[in-house]
Amino acid sequence: IFNKLITGGFRMGVSQKLMTRSLSLATGVDEHLLAHRLMGNWHPDTITFNDLVFSEPSAHDASKPFPFFLAHPLEQEPAALGDPQEWIIEHKWDGIRGQLIVRGGQTFVWSRGEELVTDRFPEFATVTDFLPDGTVLDGEILPFANNAPLPFQDLQTRIGRKTVTKALLAKTPVSFMAYDLLEWRGQDIRNEPLFQRREILAEFIGNIEGQKTIHLSPTVRTDSWKSIAEEREKSRAKGCEGLMLKHRQSPYMVGRKKGYWWKWKIDPLLVDGVMIYAQRGHGRRANLYTDFTFAVWDDSGQLVPFTKAYSGLTDEEFRQITHWVQRNTTDRFGPVRQVKPVQVFELAFEGIRHSSRHKSGIALRFPRIKRWRKDKPAEEANTLNDLKALIGSTED
Repeated sequence: IFNKLITGGFRMGVSQKLMTRSLSLATGVDEHLLAHRLMGNWHPDTITFNDLVFSEPSAHDASKPFPFFLAHPLEQEPAALGDPQEWIIEHKWDGIRGQLIVRGGQTFVWSRGEELVTDRFPEFATVTDFLPDGTVLDGEILPFANNAPLPFQDLQTRIGRKTVTKALLAKTPVSFMAYDLLEWRGQDIRNEPLFQRREILAEFIGNIEGQKTIHLSPTVRTDSWKSIAEEREKSRAKGCEGLMLKHRQSPYMVGRKKGYWWKWKIDPLLVDGVMIYAQRGHGRRANLYTDFTFAVWDDSGQLVPFTKAYSGLTDEEFRQITHWVQRNTTDRFGPVRQVKPVQVFELAFEGIRHSSRHKSGIALRFPRIKRWRKDKPAEEANTLNDLKALIGSTED
């Protein structure tokens, strides 16, 4: 504890949901209303507690977004959801979840992480020309060209850039794939059924001519769960992660509520890699080795690093591998330990592509540890050619 105090690492995490619930009990303000008021571009130096908690959001911040409604993973057979006609089925797009807001003649773009990212996407500055004042769209910011989404990695070249050059805008254009309407002509319509919100959304997007910035997220035919499952299998080829299942009658709620929205993702890609480097984690896992670098075999029989991963194991497994790392370190590079290349882990990931930035020539999307393959010798781990073959199969 003393070391953490003097190095600035001593902290106690409190979830946003718990904080909001506590403030609701203390102030008497409805929890969902309070969650909305706590969103946005406010700062304790410029707003009082009373104004923040008890005033209407628009009174002090035209940019204020709504709390995002989040989906639960579908862990049962979709047939258990009943009649497919009661569900709106959409693609689960692989981009940045965001809200596009037009109020007071200005445009604001918020990410799901509650970050105001308007300046990073100047393409949306002109939406005030065709979106009525008092409009809030929920959707996905996608790299988009030739009427189709580009790989998410293309968008990463724009994330974190303070200045977006003309060359970068031309190389990686973006669009907003809208799938919900939260505010319309200044009226909060989140409590209206989803099918009605989408009808308004579809009508006004359909009437906009000559713009390539906003698209309506298309729905999938709902004749049967079998046909929906077949459409899900095509997801990777279409540049998405699976399907979203949203009940037609669902309001737009706050946070993650079961029963209304489900995400039915495609199965991840898998590969067996050899751990070659380990590093300690952070927070409550600061004393454990949790951050690993993995390698596969190249044609010459050498191990080539291809990705890092730091999640997926239990606390007990992290303790076991930490004990092993401490006894099998072969070299040290600052906080990083090189270890004997004998431990094999099965890794799961959502996508794979060629990359000139990595020594292996490939990059993975959302890599994480699926299991520790104690049963598998390092010689049987995958090869670089296996990974390159996966790229070919996902591009077909």
